[in-house]
Amino acid sequence: MTNPNTDLSGIDYRLAFDLAPLGLVLSRQRTIVDCNQALCEMFGATREQLVGQSFQVLYPSADEYERTGARIAPILGRSGTYADDRIMKRVDGRLKGETFWCHVTGRALRREAPHEAGIWSFEDLSSRRAVKAELTGREREVAAFLMDGLTSKEIGKALGISHRTVEIYRARLMRKYQAHSTPDLVHRLVAG
Repeated sequence: MTNPNTDLSGIDYRLAFDLAPLGLVLSRQRTIVDCNQALCEMFGATREQLVGQSFQVLYPSADEYERTGARIAPILGRSGTYADDRIMKRVDGRLKGETFWCHVTGRALRREAPHEAGIWSFEDLSSRRAVKAELTGREREVAAFLMDGLTSKEIGKALGISHRTVEIYRARLMRKYQAHSTPDLVHRLVAG
């Protein structure tokens, strides 16, 4: 006898995908194959504007898109999953070009080919964390790692730069956010 609480035969998976409360994307080679309504609303675009596009359209710059792809590939290859907070960009609509903090989580369908096909979720964090200062791409990356609690050496290793270079970026962030210490900077970044 089938338990009615575990019988999933009547679930419309397409409807579940389309109406999920988080932005969802199916990807191949970092290109959007399909996406749901929440993702379209988050980025201010229609499904037709996003399907077939490179993820690059969601990034503030081409450099950030390239660096992020290079950084996450080995992690996806090892564990099959990846997650971080990063600054993304609205694609269209009245907020076109606006940057916002976003939590991104992904799963590679095959670890040995991490960008071949994947499933990604996007959560808009802008209601909790605003982007207040104009930041460069590298400053955005350093800020995201600082909020994760990484040291300058750990950030440098993750980004492939020296820890002294990370400290220069951290100092710039502290000036832009008028922070007096790294914990104060992290607090201001989180608070927006």
